[in-house]
Amino acid sequence: MGSEQKVAIVTGASQGIGAAVVKALRDRNYRIVANSRSIKPSDDPDVLTVAGDIADPETAAGLVSEALKRFGRVDTLINNAGIFIASPFTGYTPEQYAAVVSTNLTGFFHVTQHAVAAMEKRGGGHIVNITTSLTDHANSNVPSVLASLTKGGLNAATKSLAIEYARKGIRVNAVSPGVIRTPMHAPETHEVLGKLHPMGRLGEVSDIADAILYLENAPFVTGEILHVDGGQSAGH
Repeated sequence: MGSEQKVAIVTGASQGIGAAVVKALRDRNYRIVANSRSIKPSDDPDVLTVAGDIADPETAAGLVSEALKRFGRVDTLINNAGIFIASPFTGYTPEQYAAVVSTNLTGFFHVTQHAVAAMEKRGGGHIVNITTSLTDHANSNVPSVLASLTKGGLNAATKSLAIEYARKGIRVNAVSPGVIRTPMHAPETHEVLGKLHPMGRLGEVSDIADAILYLENAPFVTGEILHVDGGQSAGH
């Protein structure tokens, strides 16, 4: 394989959106470092799997160091790992708060720091953060303050990082999904969840992967929060 192949790190890569993103990038000849707590080894020599909790600073640092050791570069980071817990605000437990913040924010912080450092040395790179349209369009039927707190933070960080590193060749964008058909949602909930979107259906993992591929191939786009949500963020 040529040394000019791009290398992407994908967190939360074992199923759902993350697994779809890994496949989409491999189809375009990217080499991948894929992470989740339970990810299994890959038979593909161009996919290195690293099991571990992204909230652990050592896991986050290891993803970047392993990418550099195995493939020699880091071009793209997809911050996909996330936890979503819907609950009335006063019903959240301290344990739930800690779990959501540690994965959605702490994990993002550590792995992105290491990835940006590697990208600076190469003179460029691209980061995509996966957030949620609930940060723009709160819904009383889906009370989810912890998602808004953490993913809203990622939206803000996306713009801040995009401006900080714009002249260093590092782009930073976000994809803001609606409800996507993944193993997270039981089939019997799909009809009800689909009605949360003006288009009246769930999104597919391929919709998110396609959005990421668009951003990967849009060199004049940075600081963008791309909504892929069936119109959810626009209103009802």
